[in-house]
Amino acid sequence: MSTTTATPARPREAAPAVLAPISWRWPIVYGVLTLLTLVVFTLLLEPGQHTTFQLSRPTDLLAIPNFALPATATNWVLSLVLVALTAYVVKAAVDRRPVPVWAHVVLGVAFVLAFLTWVGAGRSTVIPVTTLLQGALALSVPLVFGAMSGILCERSGIVNIAIEGQLLGGAFLAAVVGSLTSSAYLGLLAAPVAGALVGALLAFFAVRYWVDQIIVGVVLNVLVVGLTSFLFSTVLTDNAQVFNARQSLPRLPIPGLSEIPVIGPVLFNQTLLVYLMYAGVVVLQVFLFRSRWGLRVRAVGEHPKAADTVGIKVNPTRVRNTLLGGAVAGLGGAFFTVGSGLAFGKEMSAGQGYIALAAMILGKWNPYGAVAAALLFGFTTNLGTVLSTIGAPVPSEFLLMLPYIVTIFAVAGLVGKVRAPAAENIPYIK
Repeated sequence: MSTTTATPARPREAAPAVLAPISWRWPIVYGVLTLLTLVVFTLLLEPGQHTTFQLSRPTDLLAIPNFALPATATNWVLSLVLVALTAYVVKAAVDRRPVPVWAHVVLGVAFVLAFLTWVGAGRSTVIPVTTLLQGALALSVPLVFGAMSGILCERSGIVNIAIEGQLLGGAFLAAVVGSLTSSAYLGLLAAPVAGALVGALLAFFAVRYWVDQIIVGVVLNVLVVGLTSFLFSTVLTDNAQVFNARQSLPRLPIPGLSEIPVIGPVLFNQTLLVYLMYAGVVVLQVFLFRSRWGLRVRAVGEHPKAADTVGIKVNPTRVRNTLLGGAVAGLGGAFFTVGSGLAFGKEMSAGQGYIALAAMILGKWNPYGAVAAALLFGFTTNLGTVLSTIGAPVPSEFLLMLPYIVTIFAVAGLVGKVRAPAAENIPYIK
């Protein structure tokens, strides 16, 4: 009787790990900005020039005198910082590690400081840092409210292209109610109503009749522009003292904090609208990612059928979020009138709703990220205004294009791979 011995099975060799391709996007961006700083802002400077910066105002608790920096030496130091950052980012790309947020912050601060040093080199005018930051925060207010509106809607599955119309409607109703009552605060209370009405139309057509949400949003924008322009020409212009008188929210300085140099005037000497913006961003961040309500909203925006299976009412949730988002955008629209002490004008939102959408995308549908993007766009807008005032050696046409150029590059090339909520612009039919 013959016996056979079993041959032991050879262990299977593990498949070699497939490495992700190296992304050179950030190294290229860092390299271009570093090269620009080194060549244009440093090597082309005439030696012996100085740039004067202004940090404090006469009313500050601690007055910091204006100080002048040697332009060439300052930009050489900043160029070396950018070179080191670029080397770090290249190493991170080779190691397939993400670039940390602090690197982006240091890059932005160093590049802007080098640019301002180059602009002010050899000039008698000073670079007003506090004024620059104050204007940046002010111009970002409608963008922040618009971005929060987009997050509220899109996280639940509704694409809100109508932010532009909601901002404009809020500005209009705030001006009219504020003028009729001679109270900027009552105008501020009326602004969310106009935004919520536009949001109600969006929810009605998108949820009830399953109309494409992008088309509805564009149509609503055109509707609000036409309606407010008609009322402005026929009612507000003829009775400006009654319906379109200027009302302004007073500034509410926080004692002690508002007198801190630079930070105080920028953050703690603002109107009620700005303080509401601070609170709104924090509340939305916490509720969206740390509460049962936020979990349900995100479930409706990602997988509405699964959400419906566990008892979440999908369409009512979308309607509520769209109304709330419209009210938030309408509140932001009050900035254009009572928030700035201006009367209402035709199309005064000037495309800010679309830039708010870009801020939302750049922030990856996250409130904190959207705020950072909105501050970036507000800073570039105010930077162009300040530089044209002090006579910068930059063509005025380029300064006017600056915020839109930054918007295009940020969304198209720098945002990277982002994923919108999976169920947005998809009607839920039970």
